[in-house]
Amino acid sequence: MPGPGNRGAMGRPRPKLENPGKIFRRIMGYVFGPYKFHCILVFICIVVSVLAGLQGTLFMRNLIDDYISPMLLTPGEPDFNPLLRAILRVAIFYLIGAMAGFAQNILMIYVTQGTMRNMRDELFEKMEKLPIGYFDSHSHGDIMSTYTNDIDTMRQMINQSIPQIINSVFTVVSTFVSMLVLSIPLTIVTLIMIFVMMMATKFAAGRSSKNFVEQQKKLGAVNGFIEEMMNGQKVVKVFCHEEEGKARFKELNDSLFESADKANAYVNVLGPINAQLGNVSYVICAIVGGCLAIFVPETSIFSFTIGGLVSFLTLNKNFSMPINQISQQFNSIVMALAGADRIFKMMDETPETDNGYVTLVNAKDENGKLVECEERTGKWAWKHTHQADGSVEYKELRGDVVFDGVDFGYVPEKMVLHDIELHALPGQKIAFVGSTGAGKTTITNLINRFYDIQDGKIRYDGINVNKIKKADLRRSLGMVLQDTHLFTGTIAENIRYGKLDATDEEVKAAAKLANAHGFIKRLPDGYDTMLTGDGANLSQGQRQLLAIARAAIADPPVLILDEATSSIDTRTERIVQEGMDRLMKGRTTFVIAHRLSTVKNSDCICVLEQGRIIERGTHDELIEAKGRYYTLYTGNKIAQ
Repeated sequence: MPGPGNRGAMGRPRPKLENPGKIFRRIMGYVFGPYKFHCILVFICIVVSVLAGLQGTLFMRNLIDDYISPMLLTPGEPDFNPLLRAILRVAIFYLIGAMAGFAQNILMIYVTQGTMRNMRDELFEKMEKLPIGYFDSHSHGDIMSTYTNDIDTMRQMINQSIPQIINSVFTVVSTFVSMLVLSIPLTIVTLIMIFVMMMATKFAAGRSSKNFVEQQKKLGAVNGFIEEMMNGQKVVKVFCHEEEGKARFKELNDSLFESADKANAYVNVLGPINAQLGNVSYVICAIVGGCLAIFVPETSIFSFTIGGLVSFLTLNKNFSMPINQISQQFNSIVMALAGADRIFKMMDETPETDNGYVTLVNAKDENGKLVECEERTGKWAWKHTHQADGSVEYKELRGDVVFDGVDFGYVPEKMVLHDIELHALPGQKIAFVGSTGAGKTTITNLINRFYDIQDGKIRYDGINVNKIKKADLRRSLGMVLQDTHLFTGTIAENIRYGKLDATDEEVKAAAKLANAHGFIKRLPDGYDTMLTGDGANLSQGQRQLLAIARAAIADPPVLILDEATSSIDTRTERIVQEGMDRLMKGRTTFVIAHRLSTVKNSDCICVLEQGRIIERGTHDELIEAKGRYYTLYTGNKIAQ
């Protein structure tokens, strides 16, 4: 168990940033990979800019010793032409340095934004490959925080911190060489003060890095809670839970404040401390340098000129300033590494595996034989390429689904389904009923392989579903869920989501089949009506009708209806049921319903309890048996 000293806010163990060097190298891979040439140009611009500034500093010695002092000591009219030529030469170098600095900023903006774009693309691409289980176990707000806050932390590091560090390092090296040339004793004094600054920086790094990781984690938790509250505002208000919500948010927000305060406490005072240490170094060098210039003879190796002292004091500032700038950038660097750690953890999540090799193809029947073809024929077949000899076999897509001794659990130590035996013939309507948590929705999630089973077999048209490519398997299934999700776009685009190349006529036909055409044409813009906020401008029933139309346009042989009419009023339900009956005709259909009146005409009703099928049969058979279904349907308890 971790001790008290290892625990963060709210008693949880503080996470530590593991292998920051590896994380930094991985970030640099995104920068240097596509933008190597740009980075080389940026480095050249930094070198030119630093050298331009350095030559101006060194010119101070020449200005005083070679121009000003001789003119003051030489009688007669002074000649300003050599001085003007020297100043013009220095001005040209400064202009070149300014142009290099401008080019550096323009290039770094391009590199930074390109890197952020590429990381977001890769992150989204990876997210689309993750299994459903990942989204069940991670807050959506926390995932959103990875896209926004965590990626944005790297923007400042790449655009400002890294160029600033490179600039500072090159400034330190070039300045150090120049200082050695001017005065070795003063250089030693300066190095002693720099050592003190580095110790202060190391102290701050050790105290704050672990808290930056905690800060990013707490920020994700705050975002996740805000998202929950936004989605559940109606529930919050119905149960008068505003005060409890505010209290919980205050708790999370205070926790974020504590971790952010600890993370920034040391690094924010580090800059002023190092700045004052730099001033102390400047004063000491001024005193020592003044003594050398006044008291040491010109013949000594430690002799010093006034011009040399002025240049050295400027170099001293230039030498300590980069160290101070690095310490100031430490905040953004550590925060970026903490954000990158969260990003890379999501990128490194195990993607949804797919070892299937049976595909779904368009087929046409020539003399009783299925043959693959390019054009849509309205007939589909499974294409099974035998791995042994490479031969190809086509099997008609019919919608025959078999569960053979299926056991399943979301976690291995806790099974949810036990020994499920089920055979749905093509065109049959199979209904699942039972109390909440009995495993009804879980069964339908296994058909489309949102999860893989622990034991048993699921066969689709005689083919083990593990052998079918997941995309092709899911393409053959139509789903209408209880929680309808509509996308930002027009009504037509949302219906067309089930078949992206559907024509306008097909869209309207699907809407008519689902009995959605009536309310759509009464809207101001009809099928071109824009939907936003998950279809917030429609009623719950209308949104459900669109979801049914979306499934209808896909024209799948197997339908999964999970509480498909639960959000529709009784009058609308009768209208929808007619469309649903037309939609289900000739298709294998799995129906989950709490309204048992909607499953009376099912070919088989399976009653589930605690993950087991305890009864099965038609409505009349189960009523006559007077078992669990009879109790659910009539509300009457059976006498024991």
